[in-house]
Amino acid sequence: MKLLNADTQKEVQSILQEMKDPVKMILFVKNEDCIYCKETQQLLEEVKELNDKISLEVYNIDFAKEKAEYYNIDKAPAIILENGSDFGIRFYGIPSGYEFGTLLQDLIYVSKKETELSPSTKDFIKKINKPLHIQVFVTPTCPYCPRAVLMAHQMALESEFITADMIEATEFPDLANKYRVYGVPKIVVNEVVQIEGAVPESTFINKIKPLLN
Repeated sequence: MKLLNADTQKEVQSILQEMKDPVKMILFVKNEDCIYCKETQQLLEEVKELNDKISLEVYNIDFAKEKAEYYNIDKAPAIILENGSDFGIRFYGIPSGYEFGTLLQDLIYVSKKETELSPSTKDFIKKINKPLHIQVFVTPTCPYCPRAVLMAHQMALESEFITADMIEATEFPDLANKYRVYGVPKIVVNEVVQIEGAVPESTFINKIKPLLN
C-alpha cells in the first residue's frame, strides 16, 4: 500500500519541479529497535519515483559500519542529502507529517545549492570557523517545527563547519530525555545552547555568538 496517495503524488511532483541538479538521498536503517525504518525507506522510494533527479542509496547501519562511520551516523533511520558533497544535513526519524514538507524543501535547496536565509545571516555564517552541531527536536504534528529545521539545514548548506540534525523526539526518547525536550521545536547547539521554539534567524544568531568567541 502506497504511503502517498495520487493527489499527494501530483502535488509532490509539482513541488519538485523546482529542482535543478540531481540529489542523492542516503538512508541508514537497522534491523532491530527501529520503529519506522521500513516506512522511511518506503517513503523515500516513493519520493524518488516522482522525480528523475532524485536517487536513493540504502545501507544497514549494522553491516555498513564503515559507511556509517564515514557519515558519523550512530542511529537509524537516518537520511542524508547530497549534491556532489555532504552538506551536513541530517534527518533522524521519519520525515512525516509537517516534516515531509521539510524534506521536499530541502531537496530543492540542496539541488540548487541555494538557501533563502537573509543576507545578514549569510554574512554571519561566512565568518564561522568552528564546528557547530545543531540538533532540532520535532514531532510530526508540530506546525512550527519545519521553520526551525529548515533554518538549521540551510545554515548547514551555507557552511562546511555546520551540521544540522532534525531529530524526531518520539522515535529517540533517550535523546529527548537527555536534553529535557518538553516542547517542540527545541534547538540544542554544541550541547550547550538550548533554545525553545522556532525563533527568528537574528535571535538564533545572538544565542550562538558566545560559542564562536
